[in-house]
Amino acid sequence: MIRFIYADQLTSEPALASSMFNDRRRQFKERLNWDITVGDDGQERDEYDDMNPLYIIWQRPNGLHGGSMRVLPTVGRTMVNEHFAHLSDGVAIASPLIWECTRFCISPDAEDGRKVAGALMLAGCELGLRFGLTDSVGVFDNRMIRIYRNIGWEPTVTGTEGTGKDAISVGLWPITPECRASIADKTGFEVTAARDWFEASFPSQMPLAA
Repeated sequence: MIRFIYADQLTSEPALASSMFNDRRRQFKERLNWDITVGDDGQERDEYDDMNPLYIIWQRPNGLHGGSMRVLPTVGRTMVNEHFAHLSDGVAIASPLIWECTRFCISPDAEDGRKVAGALMLAGCELGLRFGLTDSVGVFDNRMIRIYRNIGWEPTVTGTEGTGKDAISVGLWPITPECRASIADKTGFEVTAARDWFEASFPSQMPLAA
């Protein structure tokens, strides 16, 4: 199932948190060989994890991490503005209506990685609708385009460097009920599943979109 958890709530979920940061190390450092720092505890964290981001997490039946992504408002510090501004010709992407998604991670222990990826994207769109956002922004490499297309939610590319499989782009994902329906159709989830996930984490948040 999907859970929406702020960083300052992770202390009450030590096994889930530990498995998430361990899986991030396994994906980003060991498999993709990103130039990132891993702590002595074997976990991958960075400075943005200290900014109380909101995590969208697929929790496996055993209580451990199956997949996740990290969300931050662009009116504060973000990776896209501090590390990848050159992809947008130095123009900062900052708006209360646009949030950044980073560290999209699927656990190698997940039973069905495609299902988990679809659930995360559906949950991200649901979150945006409930919070009144217009877009999500993120940086991705060329290999992800096929995954986004299969999930039914492709970004509008606003800047790219490199070519072929080495290309890195910044993109905007529009947040609309139609996008949510497209993701649900492509991934086999019911739209109501996303609503249930959100309302279980934010029971007092009233729906903003049908």
